[in-house]
Amino acid sequence: MAASVSTNWPTSSARRLLTACTAALALASASSYAQDSEAPPNLEDLIPDSAIENPEEWAQQGTGEPSDLEAGTAPDPETPIETPPGLTIAWPDELEIDGFEPLEPEEDIQFADLDTGAPQVAFDDAETEQIADNLILGFPQAEPPFSERGDFLARYSALSTIEELGDSDANVAQLAARAREDEELLGNLLRVYGYYDGEIIRTIGAVRPGEDQSEEQPVVRFDIIPGARYRYGAIDLGNLSSAPDYDALRDVFDIYPGDFLQSDTIVLEQFDLDRALGENGYAFAVIDGPQLLIDHESQIGDLTLPVEPGGKYVFGEVVSSDPKFLSSKHLSTIARFETGDTYQRSLSLDLRRAVTATGLVSTVSITPREVQPPSATEPGVVAMDVEMTPAKLRSIAGAIGYGSEEGFRIQASWEHRNFFPPEGSLRVRGVLGTQEQLAGVTFRKNNFGGRDKVLTIDAYATTVDNVAYDARTVAVTGAYERLSTLLFQKPLAWALGAEILATDERNRVISGIPRERQTYFIASVFGRATLDTTDSLLDPTQGFRLTGFLAPETSRTSGEQYYYLRNQADASYYRSINDSTVIAGRVRFASIQGAPTFAIAPSRRLYAGGGGSVRGYGYQAIGPKNDLGEPTGGRSLVEASIEARIGTGFFDGALSVVPFFDVGSVSIETTPNFRFVNYGAGVGLRYDTGFGPLRLDVGAPLNPGPDDAPVAVYVSLGQAF
Repeated sequence: MAASVSTNWPTSSARRLLTACTAALALASASSYAQDSEAPPNLEDLIPDSAIENPEEWAQQGTGEPSDLEAGTAPDPETPIETPPGLTIAWPDELEIDGFEPLEPEEDIQFADLDTGAPQVAFDDAETEQIADNLILGFPQAEPPFSERGDFLARYSALSTIEELGDSDANVAQLAARAREDEELLGNLLRVYGYYDGEIIRTIGAVRPGEDQSEEQPVVRFDIIPGARYRYGAIDLGNLSSAPDYDALRDVFDIYPGDFLQSDTIVLEQFDLDRALGENGYAFAVIDGPQLLIDHESQIGDLTLPVEPGGKYVFGEVVSSDPKFLSSKHLSTIARFETGDTYQRSLSLDLRRAVTATGLVSTVSITPREVQPPSATEPGVVAMDVEMTPAKLRSIAGAIGYGSEEGFRIQASWEHRNFFPPEGSLRVRGVLGTQEQLAGVTFRKNNFGGRDKVLTIDAYATTVDNVAYDARTVAVTGAYERLSTLLFQKPLAWALGAEILATDERNRVISGIPRERQTYFIASVFGRATLDTTDSLLDPTQGFRLTGFLAPETSRTSGEQYYYLRNQADASYYRSINDSTVIAGRVRFASIQGAPTFAIAPSRRLYAGGGGSVRGYGYQAIGPKNDLGEPTGGRSLVEASIEARIGTGFFDGALSVVPFFDVGSVSIETTPNFRFVNYGAGVGLRYDTGFGPLRLDVGAPLNPGPDDAPVAVYVSLGQAF
């Protein structure tokens, strides 16, 4: 037994005490051989009373006999140790064992070179990626190549705790805690891509200079060894083979044996298969959660996806839970499917959104119900049960505001949205303002004769006194139109209508000679059509719009009958330059053909200027004026605008800045002569509310008249065009 002795003792008393205790224990151990083995000594029996009463004095007594070390007679390492007492077995100098013969190698044995398939790893040559100042990823595996490395890095960067929390205040302990979470994340990501034997080697402690160059910051490095990528083995899709169009459905689920395994692909393909079932008549199809059985020895995974198609169906009738409120016939009109069409889940969801969009219900659910099971040769039939809870149908609304173009304005309305079921609303409204007073009643029938088709009849009496004209009007208008809505933006929208009105107006002429008030009796029919390829109604980023408007009118005034044609064409174009910038432009042309200016009521003439026209100028402030500087309107109009909608990145990308330039001209003649041309420019802000952009534009007139303000401000919801 070897022993080590330290020579750095704190005190001589302690050394003597330890020597005495060691001797006492040795003596006690030796004497124990003479004692009964069944009665071992106690620790108290080994320590004498004198050691307890005065340990310092007892320690100075020593053991009575100097040890070899104290006497300077340490054992010589070259001198053999004498035979311990009690041992009588002699140790032989030479040992010979007989009976063993050497083995001869057998012939015809071949040793194969084993290929374990282990990846080739070289840490010295590892490629690295600097994810953050304190985070490095290393890729030491050369073969097989890490084929999904790019996508792997993108996902890790988005989910990394170290990357998310940053490193400005991270010490070694904090970084180590985050590194443990990231190590688990990296392992999970490897398994997502089918690397079930991957290894993550974490290293912490490398340092880099701190921001003040006076202290060092810790750095963590992960070396990623993905290993071999597993592949799919057997693919079990349950009872999908019982579907009549199994081949087409199987092609949708684009995973086959031998493909590389990737778990999130399973989720995507399951979604695609579920959608395909729902869009091809399988109203009651069910897909349970996928199960993946991994075999590490063969490096494959067997996939089981329990699918129950449940038979193929066509649409039957639509059944309303409250026929007096919204009848089954009306709901069938709203639906975009006919009886006998192949069942499509998307059309069922579309009907639910359409019923919600009426504003008449607080909750709605649509459930397919089997009314005829499928047979070997014919699909089954499902009725669509529509369960509704009516919402509050009456509403009162009001607003108070001020605008530099229209002064103070108070407006209020009362509406019953289902006064004439189904979807026949009655609305009474009024306006009291500095420039306008109005009282009117409107009947509106939504989804009349088809989805998004609206019949509107409006009767009103109004007085308008602005810088261009003073008119007292009583009118009745009716229109039937097909609307493009936020729910379903249409490539073609149109409207047909008619209007009759009587208006008493102050007629201004360019010579400045005021006339007496003049009464006009006007009848008109009109049509409007819009072609729309844009990607949004409120905030388009690509595509174009073309709108044409025609309104043949007849006007009787001062005992004379006049006939003329009002027409207008609008075109706008939108193009994305990059992810954050959109260039938008528009042009407008309008004219009134067939009658002199005085025969056309001032309220029907053409004007320019304002937030939706040439920004920087007041409403209707551009065009011919009389000697008093009052706009008189014209019979032709040309406008153009261009603007750049540039994202700033502020407020999570919701804020954009918009420089713009506008130009407009109004002429007395039916053909533009560009005698009065005005230019405006400025800059605006757009804030994306999620519903649509909130617009703030500040424009300045570039060639202002004596009555034009130096700047004009416009606020609205939606883009200027």
